[in-house]
Amino acid sequence: QVQLVESGGGLVQAGGSLRLSCATSGRTFSAYAMGWFRQAPGKEREFVAAISRSGGSTSYADSVKGRFTISRDNAKNTVYLQMNSLKPEDMAVYYCAARLVPVLSSLVFDGYNNWGQGTQVTVSS
Repeated sequence: QVQLVESGGGLVQAGGSLRLSCATSGRTFSAYAMGWFRQAPGKEREFVAAISRSGGSTSYADSVKGRFTISRDNAKNTVYLQMNSLKPEDMAVYYCAARLVPVLSSLVFDGYNNWGQGTQVTVSS
C-alpha cells in the first residue's frame, strides 16, 4: 500500500494554469504506475492521464490532450499534472492513483487500488 496526498488545486480563470502534485509515502514509488482522474459534480469519475513507472510512457484523455502534461520525479516520490489552457469543463475534484505493476513501461487505465483524497480545481469563466 502507498499513501497518496494531492495538492495544488484552487481557483483559476479560464485559460489559466495549475500544477497538481501527488506526494507518496514509502520507498517503492518507482514500482507504481500512476494516474490522474477527475470527478465533476453529478458525473462519474473519469480518466485524465497515466504515466508508467519509468515516466517514459504517458497517455491522456482526448479532452485534455495537448493541454495537460503528466510527469513524475521518482527521486521525490511525486507525480505531477501540469494543466494549461484550463476550461470551465475541467472543473472537478482531481485524484491521483497508484497501482503496483511489474513492467517499467506499463500504463494503467483502470484497476487502481491506491487513491488520494482529491484536490478541488475550480475554473471560472
